[in-house]
Amino acid sequence: MKKMQLGLAIAIASFMGIVQAVTLPGPVVSAEWLAANQSEVQILEVRGDVASYTRAPEFEVDKKTGKKFLVEVGGHIQDSTLLDFKKVRADRMIDGKKIKYLIPEKADFEKIIQSVGINSDKPIVLVPIGLDISDVDEALRAYWQFKVYGEDNIAVLDGGMAGWLSEGRDYSVAPSVKLNGTWLGKAERKELIANSEQVALASKTGKSTLIDARQPVQYFGLSKRDYVSAYGHIAGAKELAPELLAKPVKGALYFWDKNTYNSLFAANGINPKTPAISYCNSGHLAAGGWFVMSELIGNKSTKLYDGSLYLWTLEGRPLVGVSLN
Repeated sequence: MKKMQLGLAIAIASFMGIVQAVTLPGPVVSAEWLAANQSEVQILEVRGDVASYTRAPEFEVDKKTGKKFLVEVGGHIQDSTLLDFKKVRADRMIDGKKIKYLIPEKADFEKIIQSVGINSDKPIVLVPIGLDISDVDEALRAYWQFKVYGEDNIAVLDGGMAGWLSEGRDYSVAPSVKLNGTWLGKAERKELIANSEQVALASKTGKSTLIDARQPVQYFGLSKRDYVSAYGHIAGAKELAPELLAKPVKGALYFWDKNTYNSLFAANGINPKTPAISYCNSGHLAAGGWFVMSELIGNKSTKLYDGSLYLWTLEGRPLVGVSLN
């Protein structure tokens, strides 16, 4: 009898745990939501500037209003772990050549995520620095890789750490605790990845919209990154300046609503309902275009061109731009 009662109690407790498990409200969560559910999720801060994780934030006081405002992000959310953005992407051998800036193999990505203490079957919230669109896109690139390998229980903190600090929330400067996690990918969604042949076909036929997620000066061929060997953009691509993808509020960057994105995309000649491929110089900023199109607008026929113009020009494929005298 006692064994039956014990078994029943365990079953009820397990059921209650399932019922009470927190559900992410969507691909983006607010600081208010995260603060209320902090103990129920895994917080992973994605940064290229890893030193900022243990550095105190900097504030200044407005002499007229007396209000404190954030100048430099530092510190992190209590109990979060740190993912170095420099480790998010990998060098891989493609047709006998070493190609940079690519998504790691599934097993390698699992090791990276396990090494920062992330476990399976518990929601993950990614936290960018949130001051500049490039650091927001660091978290979005990691998000895309998680999605490629089947992780759906994941979201991004709107406003990032900058928004968290601007709201006066608590932070820590303690080092990230080194723990081994159990996270494993559940799938390999190759449909989220575009290759060069698919991009070339999109350029030729226009059946998929090519979204160039770089600055206009690079799109038009007035400047370029040193690892891209030609100037300009892929023929037929539509330019979508990265700074359009988020709105600044008190020094932090926040996502627009869906209707605003639909209008922005349409104004840039991009039909948000048709298949699309997002690219940039290396596949970093392209994650912003992919995230907005796929996760916020809801166009699931959106791919990211991994390697982007670094790979495209390495293969000797052409770009177009304005004529320079």
